[in-house]
Amino acid sequence: MNSKIQNWLLIAAFSVAGLLPQVFAVADDSEKKAIGISPTKPDKGPFVPIDGGKRGYMVPYTQAFERTNISFEMIPVPGGEVTIGSPASEPGRSDDEGPQFTVKLEPFWIAKTELTWGEYNTFMRAYDVFKRLDSIGARPVTPEVKVDAITVPTPLYDPGKTYEYGDDKSQPAVTMTQYSAKQYTKWLSGLTDVQYRLPTEAEWEYAARAGSKTAYSFGDDPAELEKYAVFGSETGAAKVGSKAPNAFGLHDMHGNVWEWTIDQFAANGFEKYAGKTLTGFDATHWPTEADSRCVRGGGWQDPADRVRSAARMGSVDEEWKIEDPNVPLSPWWYTSDPARMVGMRLVRSASPLSEELIRKFWEIDVDSIQEDVDARLREGRGVFGISAPELIKEFQRKK
Repeated sequence: MNSKIQNWLLIAAFSVAGLLPQVFAVADDSEKKAIGISPTKPDKGPFVPIDGGKRGYMVPYTQAFERTNISFEMIPVPGGEVTIGSPASEPGRSDDEGPQFTVKLEPFWIAKTELTWGEYNTFMRAYDVFKRLDSIGARPVTPEVKVDAITVPTPLYDPGKTYEYGDDKSQPAVTMTQYSAKQYTKWLSGLTDVQYRLPTEAEWEYAARAGSKTAYSFGDDPAELEKYAVFGSETGAAKVGSKAPNAFGLHDMHGNVWEWTIDQFAANGFEKYAGKTLTGFDATHWPTEADSRCVRGGGWQDPADRVRSAARMGSVDEEWKIEDPNVPLSPWWYTSDPARMVGMRLVRSASPLSEELIRKFWEIDVDSIQEDVDARLREGRGVFGISAPELIKEFQRKK
């Protein structure tokens, strides 16, 4: 069906339901601009040429939705080579940080800060939005479009516990599972028509190091860490961007909250990559188990050695959901520490990824997660929906 006809049918459906004032039509492709790409070389500021400048220049950009709490800045990072992991001589090193290997990466954008509660709470409102649409038969998730659908988090079981250390809109969002973090990136991509995703471990460490080969992006001396990181604290995460940035202009790569990557965590570290030089996604350890997904960067409660550039931690579903009373356990939320120190950060590739590859960043990858999601949906404790630009006003703050 012609896309313009689809849009008019959608508008008609909303009009009948009394929702027309909260939606708007999608712009024609001819009206879309490649956000974050300058056709000419900028006079100043950070920029990264694409194909030597033939396809323009990656520049910092801010993506924001009017009258919502979604506003974030993306920083271009040049392609390059990075040594992943830490040398055996690095103080505080864990065995899972080695052996070291080399990765060559293409340019990408990465969020200047961790994802905030302001942004994530807007995503959480999608639960009520999609429930309402389902009740009136608007935007049905048919088998033909199910591949484009997302699920959204159910309301928090115990908000008081999750928000014990604050829920300010500028604090980093925490306790979401990796599956839920992936669904956020798919939801945001649907609204913006821009491919957002989680970083790979290699991309994360490359961005955190910002050209350094030391324990921290600024050097080896933990006495200087206070300037750059929220760590060793009992009062919770700080507002994002409260500390000094690294050489790439990124805040809180050390401390504040751990950040999801797409990779599976392996206790034996990088044994299968030892001494190799890999390119791009060849270095990605795609998950094959529901457990042990890798987070990076350290959290606000951790000691200095746990917020080093090479520090890693694997998720432990059973322990991180031990206080969840639901059966099956929630596929969207963790309930227990250290999950209250686990958040996320957005990444975008210089060029859009293939459909097959981007879905590896967005979709369920093991049967047990699918079974939990299906069970919750059958019980009515979850909802499917299609994320699209014409729904943006559905997520705006009400006056």
